[in-house]
Amino acid sequence: MAEGIKIVATNRKATHDYFILERYEAGIALAGTEVKSLRLGKANLRDSYCQIKDGEIFVYNMHISPYEKGNIFNRDPLRTRKLLLHRKEIGKLFGSTQLKGLTIVPLSVYLRNGKMKMEIGLAQGKKLYDKREALKEKAIKRDTDIRIKGN
Repeated sequence: MAEGIKIVATNRKATHDYFILERYEAGIALAGTEVKSLRLGKANLRDSYCQIKDGEIFVYNMHISPYEKGNIFNRDPLRTRKLLLHRKEIGKLFGSTQLKGLTIVPLSVYLRNGKMKMEIGLAQGKKLYDKREALKEKAIKRDTDIRIKGN
C-alpha cells in the first residue's frame, strides 16, 4: 500500500481459503473507543465476513478488543459494523454474490489520512487441491530464495 497508511490488522486466512477477484476500499462506522483500540492494533479479522442487507453492507464477527480506558463507553467487541461504500459498488457486489455465488471477505483494516478503512474482497472459495497447490508453490519459492541468498 502507499505511504501514509498504517496497517492495523490483516486477514491472512482469507488469501488461503479464497481466490480474491476484486478489491474494494470501504469506510467503517465505528464508535470512538473502537477507533482508539484499532489505533493500538487490537483487532482480529479471522472469522469475519460481510453481507448485504437492505442495500447496506455490514461486517460480522470482526473482533475489536475493548479500549482499556474506555470504561462505560466500550461497545460489544463482536458487534455488527456498517461499511461505507457507494451505492453502485454495493449493487455490483450484491449482483456478484447473488448470481455468481461469490462471497465478500474482509482482507485488512488500516488507517489512511486519519480515517479507518477496510479493504474487502470479492472472493471465490478454493478447493482443497487448490490450497495444497498454493502451499507447494510457496514452499518451492521459499527454497529457491534461500538457495539464491546462500550463493
